[in-house]
Amino acid sequence: MPHFTAADLTDLEKVFRHNLINAITGFKPANLLGTTDAQGHTNLAIISSVVHLGSNPALLGLVMRPPSVPRHSYDNIRATGFYTLNHVHTSIIREAHATSATYARGVSEFDACGLTAQYRDGFAAPYVQESHLQIGLQLQQEVPIELNGTVLLIGSVEHLYLPEAALRPDGSLNLPAADTVTLSGLDTYYTATPVARYGYTRPDQAVPELPLE
Repeated sequence: MPHFTAADLTDLEKVFRHNLINAITGFKPANLLGTTDAQGHTNLAIISSVVHLGSNPALLGLVMRPPSVPRHSYDNIRATGFYTLNHVHTSIIREAHATSATYARGVSEFDACGLTAQYRDGFAAPYVQESHLQIGLQLQQEVPIELNGTVLLIGSVEHLYLPEAALRPDGSLNLPAADTVTLSGLDTYYTATPVARYGYTRPDQAVPELPLE
């Protein structure tokens, strides 16, 4: 069994270390981050660092890479305060991954990668029209992570659009019904297959099984 100490990780070749550490958390959400600058120019970027922070109020966290070099999405969010997250599904994986290329400021990844900017209900940031699950967020807090210069952006969920087939009666989601894919590391996409679903557990009871659909 391979074993890496902290010192070993530091000494690894850069690309190998980058790929390894990006994959060790397991499967991650694959989202497209939609933003505009102050002049309304659109931007789109594939991300995998979204985390749930709370349900009341509904808050999502987004870790952004260090802003030591131009970060168009980060700059746009700070300028406008609004952004969208859009689930990637099997029919748009190639287009979604293409947004990871470094485009010049002013070039819209929507146009360059063959995706469509969609504005809904007066929200300032663009959704991805092709996405089956769309979330509109407003920036509420920015938390610098001093250890590596990254930034945690905390946003409140202002709008949520999703397929009716993906919404269970108890509010949980059947993500395969939305064709949502997941991501490992930086470059490998997977479809999800449900294996089991369990209900709320108590120490004195057997773990209750729930239907997967």
